[in-house]
Amino acid sequence: MAAAEECSVPPRWQSVSLTHVEYPSGDLTGELLAYSSLLPIFILVSFVTLIVFKRELHTISFFGGLVLNEGVNWVLKHIFREPRPCEGAHTTLTTEYGMPSSHSQFIWFFFIYSFLFLYLRMHQTNNARCLELLWRHILSICLLTVALSVSYSRVYLLYHSWSQVIYGGVAGSIIGAVWFFITQELLTPLFPKIAAWPVSEFFLIRDTSLIPNILWFEYTVTRAEARNRQRKLGTKLQ
Repeated sequence: MAAAEECSVPPRWQSVSLTHVEYPSGDLTGELLAYSSLLPIFILVSFVTLIVFKRELHTISFFGGLVLNEGVNWVLKHIFREPRPCEGAHTTLTTEYGMPSSHSQFIWFFFIYSFLFLYLRMHQTNNARCLELLWRHILSICLLTVALSVSYSRVYLLYHSWSQVIYGGVAGSIIGAVWFFITQELLTPLFPKIAAWPVSEFFLIRDTSLIPNILWFEYTVTRAEARNRQRKLGTKLQ
């Protein structure tokens, strides 16, 4: 951990609008990294939106893993109690402890879980095998780039040291892999029963774990239903 006097702290920090993430004033790279540092918040908001509108059990489980991961990070921070590098560089911090980095732990949990989901959970369709494989490779590279960007931003912006970011990434990766296999092996077999509960039916909570490609399924079902309704409407107008 770098001592405070060894840090090259910029003379003035500037906050990203409506947030407490700060970057060196006039530093374009720092500003871009500050925005990338906000990606975990965007991911959480996206999950809440998906849960509200899709109400799918696997999405709820994924989100539950992210919340559990954050809880583990809070416990680890208060066990190690390691201060952040360059103490006093930032005045708007939710906690003074930096080991492990919560941003790094969050984004690597998200990357590892998403990676395993893409390659182990989703199945190829026979009519688009090569195209789907290419899509998964491209998406995996994009997710890896996001994870590296968020991790590096925490060091560049003097919120964490390299060791705090690395340990956060390792912790998030391990928890992400463990939670994926818990969801896959233990929770998924229970999803049909959970979806049949009266409370689940009341809130329209559904289980799509047996559908190989949910995007293709929803697209074909929606298109077929739209054509059927259009045909009925045309019959009535005649």
